[in-house]
Amino acid sequence: MVMKKSNFIRMPVAGRADRRASWAFTLIELLVVIAIIAILAAMLLPALSKAKQTGQSISCLNELSQLGTASKMYVDDSQGFYPPRSNTDRWPDRFYAYYGKNIKVLRCPTDGVITGRDPATGSVSNNVADAAPRSYFINGFNDYFDQNNFLTPAQFTQYMSGTWPNGMRESAVTLVSDTIIFGEKYNTNEDYYMDLMEDGGNDLDRANPTAHGPGANFAIFDGSARFFKDPQSTSPFNLWAVTAAGRTTYAWNY
Repeated sequence: MVMKKSNFIRMPVAGRADRRASWAFTLIELLVVIAIIAILAAMLLPALSKAKQTGQSISCLNELSQLGTASKMYVDDSQGFYPPRSNTDRWPDRFYAYYGKNIKVLRCPTDGVITGRDPATGSVSNNVADAAPRSYFINGFNDYFDQNNFLTPAQFTQYMSGTWPNGMRESAVTLVSDTIIFGEKYNTNEDYYMDLMEDGGNDLDRANPTAHGPGANFAIFDGSARFFKDPQSTSPFNLWAVTAAGRTTYAWNY
């Protein structure tokens, strides 16, 4: 017996179309979601920016640590002496091989980011290291050569002008864990040396004690690198001074 095919018509299930419609976002809901995302982004961006700045500050600290290590390696190869103060062949070139001939080490990642300007260096330089953009300068050892009476006034003038042939002996630094050898300078300054006894004291207007917000990074004679809040590097003792007398003589009063 052959069954005839029925003309069955499938009827829609009640509520299915309504359920599909309910899954779609309305314009108002989309706007609410966008507003929430914008609020979350506004809350997170400052934290991300601060984290980025912290990372860049740590990078500067690592660079200063490398420079401190380079200086110690140089001293070990130079019979215990730091390089002489020179106006032709300065410390970036003297330490060049010891920091791996990588001139990027001389520049902090944050230096010049806002201004769009490379950190200044000497206008007259006869080698790639001395001429490279540079965020840091070295201790000028002024108080050591002056207060220990190793040099006559005429010889001290030679020293400050960069023509005295000898550097400071490493053993002259007694507080090796509490004396600065490298620090951050202002972006527009070309100085290679942080001087306590030039133009009224370069510590007042050349070193940048707030290069990273509340403070700056420094390399210490013992090979470490540290962050000091302003004014910890210069008050109550000036940590750039090598001698005990210099630490109080050149301390800032707040």
